[in-house]
Amino acid sequence: MKLKEELPKKILNSLNTLLEQAQLLEKSILVLGCSTSEILGEKIGSASSSEIAPLVLDPIKQKLEKDNIFLAVQCCEHLNRALIVEEECAREYKLEIVHAIPHLKAGGATAARAMEIFSEPVLVERIQAHAGIDIGDTFIGMHLKPVAVPVRPPSRNLGSAHLTMARTRPRLIGGNRAKY
Repeated sequence: MKLKEELPKKILNSLNTLLEQAQLLEKSILVLGCSTSEILGEKIGSASSSEIAPLVLDPIKQKLEKDNIFLAVQCCEHLNRALIVEEECAREYKLEIVHAIPHLKAGGATAARAMEIFSEPVLVERIQAHAGIDIGDTFIGMHLKPVAVPVRPPSRNLGSAHLTMARTRPRLIGGNRAKY
């Protein structure tokens, strides 16, 4: 299947574009929201795929680990868009840990995959990430630091899913006398 060969390459290409523009520091957080249903051309939440999730998540995780950047994987709305992070990330950012076990029908395939492959996965209710990738309009914005700045991906779709990315920057404060 062409999709299975194409997904890891396209997501890494997009991730590299985001990392170039975001200039994340070590131990920054990148949030990922991913609807495997949307990738397959189905309605979000209707066809979660445990076959598609590793094709997207695994290359992202490997790249971010290499760069020493924390990954937060957003669950679906059935778990209130909670996030799976490594316990080290939760400790570093003093995040409150909550309890649920993401699975295909509550959390989604990508979150379930994160629970399988993270070293010490924990679930947190909210986060303020420094950058993010949204595959399939999962609405990761609630988990980004203010101010989010769009980053245009090399391809606007991943499979059939709409792909958006963002980095964040500090707020600009002051009036007309302020210098930035």
